Amino acid sequence: MKMKRYFAVDSRHALRELRDDQGPDAVILSNRRVNGGVEIIAAMDYEDAMVDTSLGNSKTLSDKASFSLFNDDINHLNNSKNQPSVIGDNLQRSTDEGSSELKKIKDELKGLRTIMEAPLMQIAWGETDRVQPLFASLLKQLMTLGLSATLSKKLTKRVASQGLNKHAWLEALKLLANQIPVNDEDILENGGVVSLIGPTGVGKTTTIAKLAARFALKHGRRGITLITTDNYRIGAHEQLRTYGRILGVPVHVATDSSELTALLRESKANSTSKKLTLIDTAGICQKDSRLTEQLATFNVTDMNIKNYLVLSATGQLNLQDDVICAFSKVNLAGCVITKIDEASSLGEIMSVLIQHELPIHFVCNGQKVPDDIYQARGKLLVKEAVNLMRHSKKSLSTEELAYSFGGMVNNAII
Repeated sequence: MKMKRYFAVDSRHALRELRDDQGPDAVILSNRRVNGGVEIIAAMDYEDAMVDTSLGNSKTLSDKASFSLFNDDINHLNNSKNQPSVIGDNLQRSTDEGSSELKKIKDELKGLRTIMEAPLMQIAWGETDRVQPLFASLLKQLMTLGLSATLSKKLTKRVASQGLNKHAWLEALKLLANQIPVNDEDILENGGVVSLIGPTGVGKTTTIAKLAARFALKHGRRGITLITTDNYRIGAHEQLRTYGRILGVPVHVATDSSELTALLRESKANSTSKKLTLIDTAGICQKDSRLTEQLATFNVTDMNIKNYLVLSATGQLNLQDDVICAFSKVNLAGCVITKIDEASSLGEIMSVLIQHELPIHFVCNGQKVPDDIYQARGKLLVKEAVNLMRHSKKSLSTEELAYSFGGMVNNAII
């Protein structure tokens, strides 16, 4: 294995020199600060040497074994023409073993590279913190808000392009509020056919009760129809029936798409001018095979169903991303965010909604019917997110910041 030293005034220039010389797959063995700058030691042929050393002997032995078996088989075939050959099986086994060993080595090298690059990321973050303290401070604040690293970097760069000053934080929050997609359509005023879909436990049934109660206060209860398609949970219908009795509105059960279509047409034929039909659905995990079947029920085009995805603000970013991708198989008019009163941060949910450009229609901040629901507004969500951040004891470590910042170093600086 050959090693090469790279010396520069700072890590940025040293990394650029390394990448120019060896490419993006260079293996860094060590890095340290020295008088006058930064020194990086990298392996020039590390991966090839590891593979050759680990596989060389086994390859030779496999070749010898295969050759010996080949001679034995020829001798045996001269004596018995009907015995099947085992050459192919042995050669295939040898090839499979070699491929498995090679994959194992590559996985180990990948893990080793990650370990070695971690200190380098910390150096890069530390240098940015020293050279561009306002940039680093704003980036840290946005990530502490709970925003994804990608969105935090994007907002920081946009603010920095206009010049960083004491108002940078407020400017970043304004940009964030403007990027949050919001659905301004007022279904409580206009009515229509609305279905609430989403995973289990996010508060779909309670949200339907809140919407029905709000509509009843505005237009009376005669135009409200509640329908449930939840045939999975035991006693699922009873919760909605209880709300229906309290509100004095009818509750119907649709066991399949044909029954749902019939109920919707019956509701549409009602002479009431202001009508709101709310459809409660079964909570199904985004990985459940039954999800596609359930979503197909709401592709009844002539009924003009507006599908709203219900998301809990307490979910992690990756989970929310999976849920949105899974439920996007049906046309989504927007989403409803629930349980923001239980969330420790709103940055994750805001990040994923901005990423998918999924508009927010309503926000629920408690269990009270009909009080704890309001029309979504970007500024209100950002204000609530900042309040949660100020009351939270969460702080990001240097390692977390360095890891998140690493992507920017690799993609932008080098």
